[in-house]
Order: sequence, then structure tokens, then C-alpha cells
Amino acid sequence: MQPVKSLTAYRPYWAKRFGVSPFLPTSRAEMEALGWDECDVVLVTGDAYIDHPSFGMALIGRLLEAQGFRVGIIAQPDWTSADDFRRLGKPKLYFGITAGNMDSMVNRYTADRKIRSDDAYTPDAAPNKRPDHAVTVYAQRAREAFKDVPVVIGGIEASLRRIAHYDYWSDTVRRSVLADSKADLLLFGNAERALVELTHRLAKGVPVERIRDLRGTAFMAPPGWLPDESWAELDETTAQEVGADGTVIKFQPRVPRTQTVLRLPAYEQVKNDPVRYAHASRVFHLESNPGNARALVQRHGNRDVWLNPPPIPLTTAEMDHIYGLPYARAPHPSYGDARIPAWEMIRFSINIMRGCFGGCTFCSITEHEGRIIQSRSEDSILHEIEEIRDKTPGFTGVISDLGGPTANMYRMACKDAKIEAACRRLSCVYPDICENMGTDHAPLISLYRKARRIPGVKRILIGSGLRYDLAVRSPEYVQELVSHHVGGYLKIAPEHTETGPLSKMMKPGMGTYDKFKAMFERASKAAGKEQYLIPYFIAAHPGTTDTDMLELALWLKRNGFRLDQVQTFLPTPLAIATGMWHTGKNPLKRVSAKSEDVAVVRGERQRKLQKAFLRYHDPRNWPLLREALKAMGRADLIGNGKKHLVPAWQPEGTGMSTCARGPKKSAPAGRCATPAKPLRKTRRP
Repeated sequence: MQPVKSLTAYRPYWAKRFGVSPFLPTSRAEMEALGWDECDVVLVTGDAYIDHPSFGMALIGRLLEAQGFRVGIIAQPDWTSADDFRRLGKPKLYFGITAGNMDSMVNRYTADRKIRSDDAYTPDAAPNKRPDHAVTVYAQRAREAFKDVPVVIGGIEASLRRIAHYDYWSDTVRRSVLADSKADLLLFGNAERALVELTHRLAKGVPVERIRDLRGTAFMAPPGWLPDESWAELDETTAQEVGADGTVIKFQPRVPRTQTVLRLPAYEQVKNDPVRYAHASRVFHLESNPGNARALVQRHGNRDVWLNPPPIPLTTAEMDHIYGLPYARAPHPSYGDARIPAWEMIRFSINIMRGCFGGCTFCSITEHEGRIIQSRSEDSILHEIEEIRDKTPGFTGVISDLGGPTANMYRMACKDAKIEAACRRLSCVYPDICENMGTDHAPLISLYRKARRIPGVKRILIGSGLRYDLAVRSPEYVQELVSHHVGGYLKIAPEHTETGPLSKMMKPGMGTYDKFKAMFERASKAAGKEQYLIPYFIAAHPGTTDTDMLELALWLKRNGFRLDQVQTFLPTPLAIATGMWHTGKNPLKRVSAKSEDVAVVRGERQRKLQKAFLRYHDPRNWPLLREALKAMGRADLIGNGKKHLVPAWQPEGTGMSTCARGPKKSAPAGRCATPAKPLRKTRRP
């Protein structure tokens, strides 16, 4: 693999003489105003162009600009022909393709496979401005526009579809996006290192097909291809395994791990064999630590998809460099007064770190950003707060978030670098917090206090989800958070109350939630504030039975929660839980035809039922819940008392009319004689 080189150690490309662009150009007229006759790199994205580090194309574009390259952006192109991909002319080095900040299928469809009516990353939230499987479509159109220009794909869609993967929307196992898009190279994860090195090599005239040693990259290779004779290939069945208790079953390869490639079951095998798919998912996720991950290869027809090990995490200095680049911190002027919801959401927020070591199986953050936390320095973050204060229109003195994938993993790391490099655990906090994981919240407390003291800042809120199993280890942090940074409500994500689903999610039990809730309420009372926790829960997650959802509904009722927004499990590409959902097997343990089966909620009716349990208070759900409770032998929960889950009566116009004893003869057809009583008022945070 290529040795690690700092992002700031490269000699700038000659075009640096053109200086910094107010906005990266999106038209020939803007290029000409900058004195450019061509772009070195043209970036194509499914999102509107917002020049802010929270948006991938702006971050990548500004990083390449700082290296001296001329970068243009084609945002949300017309994909029905190649014409719009010629807008900026022929790029000198390559096309960089991304679907945007979200997978295009997640962005465009709901968990019920219905087309969404809006798109938060589009001006005025207009829908249908990007195609399905946008990376593949954009890459094909770019190739049509200029056949001899290399095509490099990246971003979250490419990253999470880099091997054969289950696609929920087509209900099939799809090939790697590399095979479908016919791109020259795929960059996965946090791709800054690979991107900068790749661009400089291409600028020196190295052909893209010869660039095969960059971490965090994937490419198509001939069958059996190896970098040189010193490498060895291992069959996937000999992969090092980890027991359910985290114990490593040792395996000594014939050559060093750095010169070992591990062969996964082929696409043609995992496509039709759920057990092999689940096994491939397990092996893939065990090879996620950049300190010990091996290269992976997977046959697709008569070619192989080759994945180099994940990228080495960025240092604090490199993170500061990236987030300190001269962003305009605004949407491109061509959008005029159009409202872009994603921009409105983050315009006053700051990303302080990357990565997550939680390992929740339904989440793909670890697969994309890694489990090693990459944090910015205090000075960098405080400077960005001042930038928002001084340059962002509409700032009223309130910072909406200091966070990232989680609110409180800032500067947390393994206590021993050697242990971290050798670790094969999928989570540092499940089933318990690892004794080697540092959970000190002092750096975050210091950051909060300094941020509050900046002139012109009235308040700092925390909008990112809180990892409460970490927070309970620091009463001082909870006190600081609750006293100064909660705007009445704090969102946390227990996800469920029952051990069955929680074990498949790799989430802590409710005992930890109860401990945090008590700390939160004490701190709120001490601060003289009336504040509430907003818990998030998931319905229909693998491993969840109807009985589990009933118990969760009863917990919600006992605790006085009436949830407005609830989430049904969405199988996103490459997540461990998606492997469970597709195969009915548990990749958290060694997989075989006789290994543990996982309960999976597939049918539309059962998914609706589990979601209905989360909204037990909605009259529209009562007919479905009554029917289910009777079938489950729990008709005792139907009635009009405080201990009942749903009433025996049904308000008019709220679903199918249902009566406990049937309508009286004098009752009008279609409605119950029992009066439609108002719902009991339950305090809802």
C-alpha cells in the first residue's frame, strides 16, 4: 500500500496561480471569468451545489483547489442525455461522480418504497431531480460525453455499494456499483487521502489503470490478479473469526496481512444463497479496521472487484486544514432566493468530528467513515463559529449544533494504539463499553464552555444524537449539557426496550436509558428548567417480533410518550442489519446453514402493524391493533381503562368502525352507539 502522506505535504499543481474561486464554477461563463480555458477535474453531484463543508462536493472541490487544481461542478445534471455533462468542456484529468450526501434510493424512496414528494438537497425541495442509482447513471453519461476521460466514483452511494449488496427497492442482490457503472476507480469512505494522491499522480501522467495501491480504493481486475508475487490469496472460509464474546480465533496466514487478499464468495454465489451472503457480510465487516484489515476481492462474472484496505484516518491537523478552507458558506448564487431545506438545517451548525465506534447494525456510518474518531481542534471549531457569526446571513446568535455522527464522541479514542490497530471488535461499546476505550468528556466540556464565551453567540445547542451510554460515565458532562445546551428537548435513541431486537442492533439495554433519564431530570431540576427527553424507536428491525413491539407500546404508555414521528427499519446497502433482513441469518456470529435464524418482518401488513404499536394512541391504528391483540391472545388490553392499550370504541371517520359489543339497533349504520370520546391527554415531551 502507498505510504501515508499528509494532505498538506504535496507540491501544489501549477494552476494554483489562478487563486481561490468565490464559488467553484458551474458554467463556461464562470470559468472564463476566472481565466480558465479548461477544468482539471469536473465533479458531478446529485445535490444542489452549496459551498459548505457539510456538503461532500464542496469539501472535495475546495480540497483539490487548495492543491492547485481547477475544479468545476455540475450539480443535478439532466441525465437523460450526455449533453449536460459537456457543460464545462472536457476535464483534463477526470470526472468525479457522486450521488450526493445520501444514497439516491434512500433519498428518493420511503421505507414503504413510495416516491418521496420532496428532496431536501434540491432548490425549493423539488422532487425527481436525480435518477435512481445516480452514481451508475451519471458515470455512464460522463463516459458518453468524453469516452477517453477517466471516471472516478465516490461518496456514500458508491461507498456502500462497493461489493455485491442487497438492494431493498428492487428486492434483489445487485452487483458492485463498479461493475454497473464501468468506472475506472471507486473511492470509499473518507476519501481525501486517496483523492489527493490520485489527482497528483494523474497530473503527472500516470495512467489510471496503473494506480492500484491506494488505500480506500476499489477497481475491477482480471481473475486471480495480484499486485506481485509476494502476495497471497486466502479463500473466504479461512478468514479469522471472532466469537460472540469478542474472543479472537487466531489464524496465522502464510504471508503478512499487508500482503494478503481475502476472497469473498462471488456475486453469483451470494445472489442466490442467503447463507453465503450472510457469511460474506460477516467477513466484510470484520475487515473494517484500517490497522489490520486485509484487501478483499469478489468475483463478478469473468472479472474481480478488488478492494484495498480502508483509508488511514485523518489527523487533527488534516481535519483542521479541510474545514478551514475558504468556503463561501452559501448556496451557489444561481439558485437565487430558492429555499434548500438541507442548507437551512445545517447553516448554523458545525461538524466537530467524524466516525463512530458504536457499531449499530442498522447504521452505515462505520462502513463509510470508520470507527476511529477523527476530531478537529478547539481552535478550528471556535474559528468556524466566528465565521458563521461574521459571514452567514440570518445568524441570530444561536449555533444549532456542535456535533457529528454522534454528539459526544469528540476526541475519544482507544487508550493504546497497538490494541486499537489489532482490534477486531465490531463495536467498542457493545455488549459493554470496552475497558480500553477512553470515555473522557473533558475535551468536549472545555469546547462547550469556550464556545459559549465567544462574543455574539447567545446560545449553543446540541442537535446531534447523544450516545447516552457514554454520557452516564460523566455526570459533569450531563450537568453541562443540560444546564446550557438543551433547548427544551434532547433526542436520544434507545431504539427498543426488548433484549431480542437490541441484541440484533448492538444497542444497550434500557437500564442505561433509565440511569441517564434520572441524571437528566436531576440536572434539569437543578438548572431550574423544564426539559424533556425525546426517545427514538425503530419498528420492524430484524429480530423484532410482534410481542416485542407490544411490550414497547406498553412501555411508551406507562411512560406517557405519544410519538409523532416513528421510523420503520429501512434496509440500506451494506449494513449488517440489512444482511439479517435479506438472509434471516445473524452475521454477528459465525454463519452456517444451521446457525441462528433471525425473525424478519417482510410483509407490508406486519410492517404497518409494528409501526402502529409505536403510535398506539392514533385512532387510525386502533382497528389493526385490536385485531392483532386478539390474535396474540391479549384482548385484555382492549378497553377503556387506564391499563388498556387501545379503546374498545372507534371515533367516526378514523378507520374501520369497531365496537366492543356491536352497535345497538338504534345506532345509525356505520357508526357505534358508544360516543366518540376524546383521547386522554398524556404529557408528551
